[in-house]
Amino acid sequence: MDNKRIIVPLDMPRLTEALALAARLDPKLCRLKIGKELFVAAGPEAVSRVHERGFEVFLDLKFHDIPNTVAGACRSAARLGVWMMNVHASGGEAMMRAAREAVDSVARPPLLVAVTVLTSLAGPDLERVGFAGSVLDNVERLARLARACGLDGVVCSAQEAPVVRQATGADFTLVTPGIRLTAESSDDQARVVTPREAVKLGADYLVIGRPITGSPDPAATLQSIRDSLDEALA
Repeated sequence: MDNKRIIVPLDMPRLTEALALAARLDPKLCRLKIGKELFVAAGPEAVSRVHERGFEVFLDLKFHDIPNTVAGACRSAARLGVWMMNVHASGGEAMMRAAREAVDSVARPPLLVAVTVLTSLAGPDLERVGFAGSVLDNVERLARLARACGLDGVVCSAQEAPVVRQATGADFTLVTPGIRLTAESSDDQARVVTPREAVKLGADYLVIGRPITGSPDPAATLQSIRDSLDEALA
C-alpha cells in the first residue's frame, strides 16, 4: 500500500509561495500537485525546484486538444520527470491513445490518468453543456473509455469510486479531489467527502488542498490526516 496517499496542491501564483509551503511539508508523507496557475507563472522550473526538495510531482494540466497537440504536450511533460500527469477523458479515444503513446516514449513514463467529470460540476451543470445522463453515468462511461485506451487511472470524486472500481478493476488508479475535513464548507466543489470516507470508498490518492494549505500548521494537519487514514484502513 502506498504510504503517500495524500497529494497537496501548490495552487498559488508565485513560485516563492509554493516553495515556502513545500518547505513546511515532509516528502515522506505526501506528494505535491502543480496545476495551471503555478505552471503558467513559473513553468518547468516549478517542477524542478519541487523535485530538488525531494517531492514527487503530479502535473495537473488536464490536457484537452486534438490528438497530435496533446501527444506533444504529454511528451514534453513526461520528460520533466513527473510522477503523474493527466488529460481530459472527454477529449476522446484518439486523444487518449495518442497521450498514452507519447508518455510511453520516455525512459521513465509517469502515471497517466484522465479527468472524468470535474468535482465542481453537478447534474444540472452537465445538462447545460449537453451531457446526457447523470454525473455517475458519465463518470463510469469515461472511466471505462480511459481504461480501454490504456491509461493508468482516472480523477473522480470519491463518491463515484465504488462504481468506477467495479467497472475498471482493482489495478486502476483512482485519484480523488474534493476532499474536505468534516466541519468545513465545500467551497467551489460540488461533490466532496472526508479523507476517511474517501479511502473507505476505494480512493488510491487524495488531493487535499485548503484543509492543509490554509492551516496555521500544514505539517501537523498533514500528519493528523495521515493518522486518520491509517485508522480507517486498519
